[in-house]
Amino acid sequence: MTKRNRRSFTPEFKKQIVQLYEGGKPRQEIIREYELTSSSFDRWVSQYHDTGSFKEEDNRSPEEKELIKLRKENQRLNMENDILKQAALIMGRK
Repeated sequence: MTKRNRRSFTPEFKKQIVQLYEGGKPRQEIIREYELTSSSFDRWVSQYHDTGSFKEEDNRSPEEKELIKLRKENQRLNMENDILKQAALIMGRK
């Protein structure tokens, strides 16, 4: 089995693929003709129906958005904690 290079597709191309499918063209025929993976094709159809956008940030669930926010806040607090630890070490030497 040969490894394929990762390809990127424009939102316009993805929309055209979804429109072909909605127009009645069979799923397997589209996948074969455009050499797509079935998971990519299914994700595009799902994203287009859910939000009309192919951007990952537009298709995140509220839980995913909250998790990202909490991870950023946790990282910020850890950095602040490290700074305070360093300051305490420096002040302790004086």
